Amino acid sequence: MTKFAFPPADPISLPIAGRDERFPVRRIYCIGKNYAAHVKEMGGDAKRSEPVFFTKAAETIVHSGADIPYPPNTKDVHFEVELVVAIGPDTSIFGYGVGIDLTRRDLQASAKSSGGPWARAKNFHRSAPCSAITPAAGLDLSHARIVLRKNGDIVQHGELSDMIWNVDEIIARLSADMDLQAGDLIYTGTPEGVGPVRVGDELSGGIEGLERITVRFV
Repeated sequence: MTKFAFPPADPISLPIAGRDERFPVRRIYCIGKNYAAHVKEMGGDAKRSEPVFFTKAAETIVHSGADIPYPPNTKDVHFEVELVVAIGPDTSIFGYGVGIDLTRRDLQASAKSSGGPWARAKNFHRSAPCSAITPAAGLDLSHARIVLRKNGDIVQHGELSDMIWNVDEIIARLSADMDLQAGDLIYTGTPEGVGPVRVGDELSGGIEGLERITVRFV
C-alpha cells in the first residue's frame, strides 16, 4: 500500500447525463482562434492557419450551479462559451459538454504584448466551468447551435459548423503532438461576442442536445 506524506487530493470528475457513473477528468486542452468571427473581433487574421493550443489544470473545473468568486489580480474577466469534447479509451469520443473558458483578459493582453505565456490569463482557479457530459452515442452536433446568455440576454451565438478546425481535426492534431488519453477534455474554441463578467452576473451556456452550464459570480 502506497504511503503519502499527506492525503492526496480527491479525483476531479464530472457527472454523466443519465448515469450514476462519473467522468474522471485527467487534463484539459483548449484551442484558441477556432471561429473566424471571434478571431476578427480579437484583431486577428481569420484565415485557416495552424491551431493554437493551451492547457488548463483539471482542478480548474467548476460544476453547473456553482457560485464563482470573482478571480483575483484582474479587473477584466471575460466569458467564452465552448463545445467540450470528452475523450474515452483509444482517443474515442466518450461524450460532449458545454464549457465556459474564463479568461483574465487584461493579463492575457499583457502577456501578448510582452511575448509571454498565457498561463496566468487562462489557467487559474475555477476558470473552466463545464456541464455534465452527454454520452456521444446517437448524437449529431454537426450543425447544432451554441449560445451563451448573461443575466438572461444572449451575448454569444453561432453554429458548431462555424469552427475553423472541426472536432476530428482537433483530435488528430492533439493525438499527433500530445499524450491524449481517456479522461481528457478538449475545449474547442468560442464564437464571437466574448465580453466581461461582473460580480452578480449569471452565465448560462447551451448547445442543442447537451446539458447546460450555469454559474454565478459572487
